[in-house]
Amino acid sequence: MEQKQIKFISRIITIIITLLLVLFIIYGFREGLFTSNERLVEYISHYGVVGPFVFMLLQIVQVIFPIIPGGASCLVGVLAFGPIWGFIYNYIGLCLGSMAVFYLSRKYGMRLIRKLFSKETVDKYLGYIKTNKFNLIFTIGIFFPGAPDDLLCYIAGVSKMKWYQFIWIILLGKPLTLVFYSLFIDVLGGLQ
Repeated sequence: MEQKQIKFISRIITIIITLLLVLFIIYGFREGLFTSNERLVEYISHYGVVGPFVFMLLQIVQVIFPIIPGGASCLVGVLAFGPIWGFIYNYIGLCLGSMAVFYLSRKYGMRLIRKLFSKETVDKYLGYIKTNKFNLIFTIGIFFPGAPDDLLCYIAGVSKMKWYQFIWIILLGKPLTLVFYSLFIDVLGGLQ
């Protein structure tokens, strides 16, 4: 009964978050939030001093419920707060979200992971756990952009990886990816 409840609640939350994201995206396009750096900054600034906290909370949630690609939300942070503060807010939100995912995965195990990700994708990375190459795969995935790092954090939670190893990899690996996204936005901005 508990597994059915978790599955039902997870689906409801996913549906609600997806609907809210779709509505926000529609609103954002209508208001020019995604086509104008100034409008996006103005929108987030509307929240005042709470704006960075709202953004970091969104980053934490998007790691736990990986509905949108992490790279997209990182780009939003850089656009909204600039390269330095965007980097800092992205870093804090993503690190806290990753640690929350590791904890949740340790607590709820594979049944939670299988609810959030496809069986094929999960099985691919579970295979690395059995060959003792997972720590290396995880480290590479966290250090370089493009890897499914949210999934990797969930898989790390069911691996033999120790908390301190996970935290060090996250704290040291996330900056490289975030610098990449910051530079990417800078280059795009220079092309306009």
